[in-house]
Amino acid sequence: MKSFWTALLFTFLLISCGTLPQKQETLTNNSKNTQPFSTTNTVKPKLVVGIVVDQMRYDYLTRFYNRYGDGGFKRLMNHGFNLTNNHYNYVPTYTAPGHASIYTGTSPMNNGIIGNNWFDKFENKSIYNVSDDSVEPVGTTNAEGKMSPRRLLTTTVTDELELHTQGRSKVIGISIKDRGAILPAGHAADAAYWYRGGDEGTFISSTFYMNELPQWVKEYNSSNPSQSYMKEWNTLYPLDSYLASGTDLNEFEKAPRGKETATFPYDLPALQDKNGGYSLLKATPYGNSLVADFAIAALHNEQMGKDNIPDFLAISFSSTDYVGHQYGVNAVELEDTYLRLDLEIERLLNALDNQVGDGNYTIFLTADHGAVNNPAYLQSQGIAAGYFENDDLEKFLKEKLTSTYGNELLIKKISNSQVFLDYQELEKAQLKSEEVQRYLSILLTNYPSVDKVFTREALTNSNFTDGVGALIQNGFHHKRSGDVVYVLEPGVISYSRTGSTHGSSQSYDTHVPLLFYGAGINKGTSAQRTHIIDIAPTISNLLGISFPNGTTGNPILSVLK
Repeated sequence: MKSFWTALLFTFLLISCGTLPQKQETLTNNSKNTQPFSTTNTVKPKLVVGIVVDQMRYDYLTRFYNRYGDGGFKRLMNHGFNLTNNHYNYVPTYTAPGHASIYTGTSPMNNGIIGNNWFDKFENKSIYNVSDDSVEPVGTTNAEGKMSPRRLLTTTVTDELELHTQGRSKVIGISIKDRGAILPAGHAADAAYWYRGGDEGTFISSTFYMNELPQWVKEYNSSNPSQSYMKEWNTLYPLDSYLASGTDLNEFEKAPRGKETATFPYDLPALQDKNGGYSLLKATPYGNSLVADFAIAALHNEQMGKDNIPDFLAISFSSTDYVGHQYGVNAVELEDTYLRLDLEIERLLNALDNQVGDGNYTIFLTADHGAVNNPAYLQSQGIAAGYFENDDLEKFLKEKLTSTYGNELLIKKISNSQVFLDYQELEKAQLKSEEVQRYLSILLTNYPSVDKVFTREALTNSNFTDGVGALIQNGFHHKRSGDVVYVLEPGVISYSRTGSTHGSSQSYDTHVPLLFYGAGINKGTSAQRTHIIDIAPTISNLLGISFPNGTTGNPILSVLK
């Protein structure tokens, strides 16, 4: 019966998602945000602001601490609640699963977002987590606007707020990345906006949310907001003061096309044509500035936090991820990006103070994953690390399957460190899936740089309570995931020799910041282990609303007054 009501609620969400424009019109006609809202909590925020910093390791708070000002990260750390031992409780640690798990209060095993892209065994193709051909772009004619949250299987804290207030709360998601705006905003949001680079440099949406952009967004876009940031990127402070990073010139970073070395300064106008036009801004601190500009404009134009019905503004700063991928964890470029982001967060906090009032809003800040230090750099320091070639592994496994079973087609796809078997080929060969799983597990366990292996049989018939097995199981969706999952050794990645990446079960990918600040939040610090899935139930508890329907996390009670 419980599963029936869960399915019924989700069906209701999908139906209501398709009528968002009508919902907005109905609520406007009935004076949205005029009805009373009450909870059992004594301190009720008028606005919740969720901030996700893409690819932010926890140690970026401590490593750059002395260089931050008092009004940004330090304000949240020193006047809010700082959870210093916060981790992801699953793998893979990618952007889409991270944003989904933050807002659903559960891991991919329930919310279904098992990667940024994954192989869909039913459609027999690789799919993108928020792609949706049933919707049309809004604000652009480009296919980058054909996006929605329909692949997300559970509700979000933002959905539950809309349900609780009968749609009178205003929920908006904003990010450079589509998935960074859409998954946090959820199914029932008023709007989600993401950035379209190329020759446009504007914020766009899809018909899932609206039929046309609001007038203020049209005016914002028509002001050509990206052009003012197409300028030189030089260090905020003297280059020789960046002592928390490696040397500016090194062999571990990737220069933009058209530039010989990855060194300051960067003449963005000169590099623009060879690097995707305005898309170049994504891999600079100015992408974060654009998001802050747009978020502050939304705060003002949508009059968020102006009454007693709580609103929710979900912001994701994505440029930190683009910079990290291109230049790496140890780069001056990364340090400069965080010093500049600190100023943007201060600007956002000041806007919230002016618009809503300090003490009337609640903020949480976290990250969707961390990042590994460049393996070539680690090797230069005598630390075990390396690179893994997926193509070589696939060739090896298919050769072994051919020699053992006479059929290399038993493997349908290798995606996200998961081997998908072809069940039609298994049936033709009169083979049981479990037999081939076990055989592949033996091969993979003895393969260089592979640390651990888990079969579908083990993941669906056992209960791993700790260690890597639990992380794999929490990220394993019975319907969407593959048949054999392998884990690489620490410091080993499948990536280019420059820059950095993420996705593993190692602490450099799972350990991320978690800061709470504002209405209903205690001041303090705790090293008690918490998990990313605890955020949504904590905010739900603060608001006095239902937990998202797939929640497996718990409220962090020490944070709440």
